[in-house]
Amino acid sequence: SAESLRYSTGTGGEGSEGAGLASSESGGSGFSLAAAALPERRRPGGGRPRYEVVRELGAEEVRWFYREDRKTWKPFIGYDSLRIELAYRALGAAGGPGEPREGEAVEPVCVRSGLYEVDVANAESYPVYWNQTEKIPVMRGQWFIDGTWQPLEEEESNLIEQEHLNRFRGQQLQESFDMEVSKPVDGKEAIHSLKLSRNHVDWHSVDEVYLYSDATTSKIARTVTQKLGFSKASSSGTRLHRGYVEEATLEDKPPQTSHIVFVVHGIGQKMDQGRIIKNTAMMRDTARKVEEKYFSNLATHVEFLPVEWRSKLTLDGDTVDSITPDKVRGLRDMLNSSAMDIMYYTSPLYRDELVKGLQQELNRLYTLFCSRNPEFEEKGGKVSIVSHSLGCVITYDIMTGWNPVRLYEQLLQKEEEEEEDRWMSYEEQRLLEELYITKQRLREIEERLHGLKASTISKPPVLKFKVENFFCMGSPLAVFLALRGIRPGNSGSQDHILPRTICNRLLNIFHPTDPVAYRLEPLILKHYSNISPVQIHWYNTANPLPYEHMKPSFLNPTKEPTSVTDGDSVSTVPSPTTSPVMVRRHYGESITNIGKASILGAASIGKGLGGMLFSRFGRSSTTSPEGGKEGAEGDEKKATAVGTPPLSHSSSGFLEPIVELEHRIDFELREGLVESRYWSAVTSHTAYWSSLDIALFLLTFMYKHDQEDPDKSTLEAV
Repeated sequence: SAESLRYSTGTGGEGSEGAGLASSESGGSGFSLAAAALPERRRPGGGRPRYEVVRELGAEEVRWFYREDRKTWKPFIGYDSLRIELAYRALGAAGGPGEPREGEAVEPVCVRSGLYEVDVANAESYPVYWNQTEKIPVMRGQWFIDGTWQPLEEEESNLIEQEHLNRFRGQQLQESFDMEVSKPVDGKEAIHSLKLSRNHVDWHSVDEVYLYSDATTSKIARTVTQKLGFSKASSSGTRLHRGYVEEATLEDKPPQTSHIVFVVHGIGQKMDQGRIIKNTAMMRDTARKVEEKYFSNLATHVEFLPVEWRSKLTLDGDTVDSITPDKVRGLRDMLNSSAMDIMYYTSPLYRDELVKGLQQELNRLYTLFCSRNPEFEEKGGKVSIVSHSLGCVITYDIMTGWNPVRLYEQLLQKEEEEEEDRWMSYEEQRLLEELYITKQRLREIEERLHGLKASTISKPPVLKFKVENFFCMGSPLAVFLALRGIRPGNSGSQDHILPRTICNRLLNIFHPTDPVAYRLEPLILKHYSNISPVQIHWYNTANPLPYEHMKPSFLNPTKEPTSVTDGDSVSTVPSPTTSPVMVRRHYGESITNIGKASILGAASIGKGLGGMLFSRFGRSSTTSPEGGKEGAEGDEKKATAVGTPPLSHSSSGFLEPIVELEHRIDFELREGLVESRYWSAVTSHTAYWSSLDIALFLLTFMYKHDQEDPDKSTLEAV
């Protein structure tokens, strides 16, 4: 009955009348969530409350579990478990809980900080924000294995529970229950027994229940140990507990999300579409550990959502596959599914499709999140983006609205200006003036037409949210910007490459040996090519210096060049267009080994970018591609100063430049002490996802304004 499901005691003196969601229908479908109204009676040392008589398990004693990747069962938090149990009991009919009434549907239960939903009828869970082929099984736990508190399989658990209630319902329990699970039961005969398919269960008392395996080897072991004087229970039985070790409460709920992070993948997702989901899960789990250690005093948390934009695109269909030779097919397929994305992005035919694919997915996820979390926008929730590899370039282009057509128009305008300077005949000049007037008139008509459209239809913003932080990881963005004509300025402001009105903070993270990563700071101020990137703190550093207080230092303080020639520019002072990450070390490997590394890199990380490895690590006297690019900028730059303006430095090697960046942008991971430099060049491009150092770095910036007491915190606001 519903009454038996309430939080009642054997005496009937205490209860929660009217405080819960109890049904008056028979069959055990009643459900009370009035745990807060009860005086807590826990086991010594922590545990769930105990009751004086055997009765049906309360909703707070049942615990639901889920299992991912065929690993062990993990318990849902109390808040989730209670709500799943409510749905389970609401689904019950006269025959018992869990049997759906005909034509009845129960709403899915939102769990795990809102990232997943549970379909109680089918006992499975699935993600809300991304697609996943394999469903996650869920299970209702009633009986648990001693020590591990893993649930017994549901079928066995139901049989044991039914037998327990039939035999012991209404019987008095011990007044005091202690956690001494190894309390001897020697000499006690089983007062009740239940045979299962491969096991049997013995009750030595109401509270002392053991599970035995009926396998032949177990019987032999049991016989031997019993002859040696050990009891039957202690020799081969597994003690079982009825009800979970902790009661489930509605107070045991996740903190509210105050900041969402969209995680954008780079190239190669066609080859492994689920990889960004796994990578984001690694980053989320790592961030949870960091939150527990450093930010547990905050009432909010940061949520990470994967943005899988590649699989929905059609692009050329299978045209590239059809023209691929059959020889070395595996390697060809890998290159087609990875390096081809860069070619697609530089193609005017497909670039827009890639941009729109990512833009629509970002907006879809944000709209869906806000619809499920209506308070997020009301309470000023923030959005950041973490992009990897080519994803950084596409995200940047979406935020800034950059389009190659504009570049083409600028080139045409430059050609027109050059045309005016040369000698022309009278007829040619007259036709050119007529063409100029016609173009001017055409522009005026277009502007009027756009004005009329704008007055009736307001153009929606490209993204439906303002980006607080844009984190680039292993990013080639600097190369793309340099090839688009961006050159260093003299303001020291992030606005030179990304206006603060679009994105509050740009941060470029890279591993020192990542062959795809390039620096951004020298594109803003040229002399930063000889200033070391900021070193990211190790996760376990005690009292780290806030990033804003870290002084800039020379890459090569002992050499401190004042001017360079064109020939020296490749090996001594990097150009702002290349700005290699590791200028401090000279890699003395042969070209053959570097070639091997590039092939391994392609096979390992889906990057057909062997040329980048050559350009980054093959530092010889021969002219590299970057050297040719630098030389093409003009002969008048053959003897330029390293930095505009002049730099002064102290004996310690720290710089005191006249013009500094408003905020540092380039942040470098510290190299491991034992890692191979060349092997790390192959693996480093994908090493960001599970790094505790990066997780701490991201959260430090995202929790910047949420620190309650920055003076006491070891992670002072940066």
